[in-house]
Amino acid sequence: MKKSKKIVIAILTVTFMVSMFCVTAYAAGSGDVAGAVQGTWKTAFQQIKTVVNNVVFPVIDLILAVFLFAKLGTAYFDYRKHGQFEWAAPAILFACLVFTLTAPLYIWSIVGM
Repeated sequence: MKKSKKIVIAILTVTFMVSMFCVTAYAAGSGDVAGAVQGTWKTAFQQIKTVVNNVVFPVIDLILAVFLFAKLGTAYFDYRKHGQFEWAAPAILFACLVFTLTAPLYIWSIVGM
């Protein structure tokens, strides 16, 4: 009984806090919600594009480069141990690295922005 009472109180508290801190968004003037969303998107798009091009893609490139060189190292040590070089994983990582390095040049035209 005590546990269910605590759960009900927690749910009521969360519901109360959500209702207190939510803000109602109204479309300006005519009530055109789609126009308000499109206007907001148009102003935020350049900032999103800048962040993705200058932060997201370089971080992904760095991670892929580290994985590529680590995989090349482990593949070399496997080659020294077994006499056979495994090309699949380094080739896939290299292809992904090339894709993400060149992605900012064409990704926005594919997305339609």
